[in-house]
Order: sequence, then structure tokens, then C-alpha cells
Amino acid sequence: MTNQSLNQTLDHWSRFTLRQRLMRYGGLALTLLIVGWALSSIDVIWAWVWDAPSQMADLFGRMMPPDPSNLPSILEAIWQTVNIATLATMIAVVVSLPVAYIAAQNTTPNKFALWVGRFILVSSRSVNTIIWALLFVAIFGPGIVAGIVAIMFRSIGFLGKLLGEAIEEIDRKPVEALEACGASRFKIVLYAIVPQVMPAFFAVAILRWDINLRESTVLGLVGAGGIGMILQGAIDTFNWPEVAMVLLTILALVVVGEVVSSFLRKKVL
Repeated sequence: MTNQSLNQTLDHWSRFTLRQRLMRYGGLALTLLIVGWALSSIDVIWAWVWDAPSQMADLFGRMMPPDPSNLPSILEAIWQTVNIATLATMIAVVVSLPVAYIAAQNTTPNKFALWVGRFILVSSRSVNTIIWALLFVAIFGPGIVAGIVAIMFRSIGFLGKLLGEAIEEIDRKPVEALEACGASRFKIVLYAIVPQVMPAFFAVAILRWDINLRESTVLGLVGAGGIGMILQGAIDTFNWPEVAMVLLTILALVVVGEVVSSFLRKKVL
């Protein structure tokens, strides 16, 4: 090919064909129409939207400087929040193990048990933690018990799904070897399945504890204990300096939780 023909080819080259360009423009136009329809279907007060920056500046101005006078109560509530997350994670780990076992296709006893396990996982993950908290506050009353149970119910689906997937990905050779030796089902699980999923088990449990630590900070907004109760009380009384102190404490808790979870994951992986 001569240089002249090569230049002509480059001049006429296009990344997309005409049909592909039309499809891309059509997809973009459809997306804009959907966004426009979504905005028109909700009641947005645009005057408040445009005024939001000045309102945020005013609010942050009221928060400064943070008020540390209630710091002992805030730290006590933070410790309560940590306990809620830790206890809920520990209970959820224990409960999720049999659920993960019956929800994994290669270990479930039968199809009925498989669908029962899958239903538990889906129903647990489909309901937000705040919704679970509202439900259990109505059952147990305000306090940390409702918070622990709410976090636990939310965590079962997360832990069970990831552990079930880890069980499905195990090497079948140790299982088949023990089956050939006539080992019981309990021994097969104990010596062939558990050693293979232990790294994933610890990693998933630590990750879920980190997530639960963050989620438990807002449970108090609906009366389920923890630092959220002090935050809600400060907001209701327009005590913005105390709100700032609570938010800074929550930020510190999240950072410490991230450091601890990263350290633990490095140790187990």
C-alpha cells in the first residue's frame, strides 16, 4: 500500500460505524428522557436546591467550634456502638454458617433446603438496617437489644451469601477422598470443607464487622441505641456545636475501625 492510499484510508477511518453511532446517540437520548421524566415525577422545590449552599455554610458556621462538654457521654455512646456492632457480627457469623451450608449447591441436602437457604439470604439483604431497627424497636422497645438484632438480621444475608459462594468454589478432591473412605458427613465438613473456607470466613467476618460499625452509628436515630441517640437529641434541640462534636467522634470511630479491620485482614490472609 502506497503512502497516498494509506493516508486516504486514515482520512476515512472512523471508530464507530454509522449504525453504532446512531445506537449510541439513541441510548444517550433515551437516558436523558428517563432522567427528565424522573425529575418531573418528583416534587422538587428548586428554590431550596439553589439556596442549599448558603444554608450549608450557615449550618457549618453554627457548628463551630465543636462543644466537648458532653464528651464523656459521647464516648460512652461510642463504646455502646462498638459493642452493638461486635455482638451483632458474632451472632450473625454463627447463624449464617448453617444458612451458607444449605444455600451452597454442592453441600445442600436437597433442593427444598437450597431454596430455603436462598430465601433467607435474599430476605435478609433486601431489607435495610434502619427498617430492621424500626421493626425490632417496636418489638423489643428502644435500646441496644433492638440494635443488635437489627444488625444481626441484616448481616446474615451478607455473610451467608459470601460464605456460600466460598463453599461452592472449594476443591472437590478432598471431599471425594473422605467420601471414598466412608467418612461421616460431619467429618467431611470438618476436615474437607472447613479448612478450605477458613480464610474467606475470617476475611468476610472482619469486613462485615467494619460495615456494621458504620451502620450502627445511625441506629440511634430510630431509638435502637448507640451514638445516634445523642446525635438525634442534639439535632432536635438545635445544639449544633454538640452535633459537630458527635460527627467528629463518629469520623474518628470509622477511621479507627478501618485501620483495625485492615490490620486483621492482613493477618488472616
